[in-house]
Amino acid sequence: MRVLSLLLVFLLASCANQPPKGDSLYRALGERAGITRIVEGMLLNSARNPRISHHFQDIDIERLRDKLVEQICVEAGGPCEYTGDSMEESHKGLNIDRGDFNALVEDLIDAMDAEHIPVPAQNGLLARLAPMRGQIIDR
Repeated sequence: MRVLSLLLVFLLASCANQPPKGDSLYRALGERAGITRIVEGMLLNSARNPRISHHFQDIDIERLRDKLVEQICVEAGGPCEYTGDSMEESHKGLNIDRGDFNALVEDLIDAMDAEHIPVPAQNGLLARLAPMRGQIIDR
């Protein structure tokens, strides 16, 4: 019986660390309002981050916010449509390197922490965004 109880605890702990599926990630991020707060927090963090703040000068920050909200909403399984340019086109000529990318990810994680997003949901979003890395770096 003790072995069965330990196995059950292990299985429940394993499930708790799985990223949400379907639109459950969208819900875990707080739906559109929560995603908007996360994006705004990330952009504020990035504007204060001396490693990458120069990338956010002379841009239409409201448009960037809106497109990021759309994109994260779509990636999270929400009922949104992304209307922005491709990642390659959006980042063309910006010379974003691995350090810049990593700094933005750190700013995103800090914004999710500030919104009390559970770690499995954070990991789920990061896993869905990770394939874009190659479309952003060194363009």
